[in-house]
Amino acid sequence: MTYIAPTTEQLFVLNHIARIDAMAQYERFAAATPDMVEAIVTGIGDFASEVYAPLNRIGDTDNPKWEDGRVTMPPGFREAYKQFVDAGWGTIDGPVEYGGQGLPFTLATVVIEALGSADMGFTLCNILTPGAIHALMAYGTEEQRQRWLPKLVTGEWNGTMNLTEPAAGSDVGALRSTAEKVTDGPNSGLYRIKGQKIFITFGEHDLTDNIVHLVLARTPGAPEGTRGISLFLVPKYRLDANGKPTISNGVRCASIEHKLGIHGSPTAVMIYGEDEDCLGEIVGEEMGGMRAMFVMMNNARLMVGCQGVQIAERATQQAQTFAAERVQSALAGSADRTPVTIDRHPDVKRMLWRMRAQTEAARALIYYAAAQTDFGKLGDEAAALRAEILIPLAKAHATDIGCEVASVGIQVHGGMGFIEETGAAQHYRDARIAPIYEGTNGIQAADLVGRKLGMAGGEGVRSLIADIAHGAGDFPELADLAEACAAVTDWLEQADMPDRLAGSYPYLTMLATATCGWLMALQHQGARAALDTGDGHDAFLEAKIASTRFYLQQIVPAARGLAASILAGDAALPPIASAS
Repeated sequence: MTYIAPTTEQLFVLNHIARIDAMAQYERFAAATPDMVEAIVTGIGDFASEVYAPLNRIGDTDNPKWEDGRVTMPPGFREAYKQFVDAGWGTIDGPVEYGGQGLPFTLATVVIEALGSADMGFTLCNILTPGAIHALMAYGTEEQRQRWLPKLVTGEWNGTMNLTEPAAGSDVGALRSTAEKVTDGPNSGLYRIKGQKIFITFGEHDLTDNIVHLVLARTPGAPEGTRGISLFLVPKYRLDANGKPTISNGVRCASIEHKLGIHGSPTAVMIYGEDEDCLGEIVGEEMGGMRAMFVMMNNARLMVGCQGVQIAERATQQAQTFAAERVQSALAGSADRTPVTIDRHPDVKRMLWRMRAQTEAARALIYYAAAQTDFGKLGDEAAALRAEILIPLAKAHATDIGCEVASVGIQVHGGMGFIEETGAAQHYRDARIAPIYEGTNGIQAADLVGRKLGMAGGEGVRSLIADIAHGAGDFPELADLAEACAAVTDWLEQADMPDRLAGSYPYLTMLATATCGWLMALQHQGARAALDTGDGHDAFLEAKIASTRFYLQQIVPAARGLAASILAGDAALPPIASAS
């Protein structure tokens, strides 16, 4: 099925939730004029639907091929990626001094959403490179920035993030990769990297002539755990005197994984320093690796949350199209026994509205989090704190929504949804990885109650709940949920850690649903005002009013029931006895 970018919806959320116009009042983002914003959103929508979308099914069925350490991408991928680079889509929020356009990160998020809705697996190549750029901007030397950033900003080289090892999954501190400093000769000051990393997205491919790996490793004598970890920039090829990637660097792809979904994305097992010296540059200070890596990881977590929006949008479009064409059964209770399209049957309408409302809520959450990040860059400390609180909500809840919506999409298709040829099953398979990587959703929940809950003396979470309550407007359901969130927050602040963690996941879902409800209420108000003044497309505005009302009156009330699970605490989770 084809993909059509929801340009009108994206612009509406940018204006009413992200407040892109307010960003443009600052000198740093002055170029983000309404005309520029509309041109970018429209342009990337066209590019995504015309260039990336046709590759979605190809990547799913004709997977990347590994042979003798090299990975060849499916037909059409190299040409599409070159068009992405040539068009400058990777430069949107890149630093101006290294070839970027310096526009808001929020706009770059829209670019990633459009590309990922068109082809989620392929777009993984575009997601991690900005994180590498941010890490080098925050902790790299000026020499490193001059050497590596221009090609990373354009996308001519891509960046990867290397954390996971066979014996160190979510427990990053258990890694065993090593880095030994070279003290003499022409490579003095560099580090010899040795080790194995797994689950490395686009760790090897033929889209670019170099790949820049950011690798976590431990220097000799460093303490165990995360405190002893350092971060290293390890290119596939070192640069020669002319700045060209021509020098082999002991980086080898041992294999790529066979996965449930995202087949268009090669997930690599990487070996460093096995047969020849693998040299890396330290980023930041020794044993400062986790600080530098978290710059990458926060960016990646928000982009993974965006993947929830991507897959939900694609699944929703496909389900709506199918339901509008599939004729089956007369309407129950109707005197006319003529079969109708299934989108007229009440239960299918319920599913379609749920898909649409959840997708719009997730998009608002992601755009809002990205915008708070941008306002934080502009010096707004309250926005920076709000962004910290939102990251676990955005990553976890939006990816849960992606899985739910993809699953409901299969249900709308009925038996045909279970058949691969319709494409509905691919969305479900692709979506399922997002709640797992870049910190599982359970880890996001633990981060929320273990670290974020206490930020600014608890004011970070409390100010969010206060804004939700204040913005409930004509929806008592949202006011009730905000009150319940405040009550369970009080309880969690006094609870011991086992009780906090036991209730962490339902708490994240409850707070995220309340946040989405607030953002949907703001859109409801904005759509009503625009409809009253005749400012906008009536059909879109009426649909927006319907979807926001559905979310606030049918999805928000159910989240209040999660309070019981939160308050049950650790006592509700006794050890599970062995089946034998």
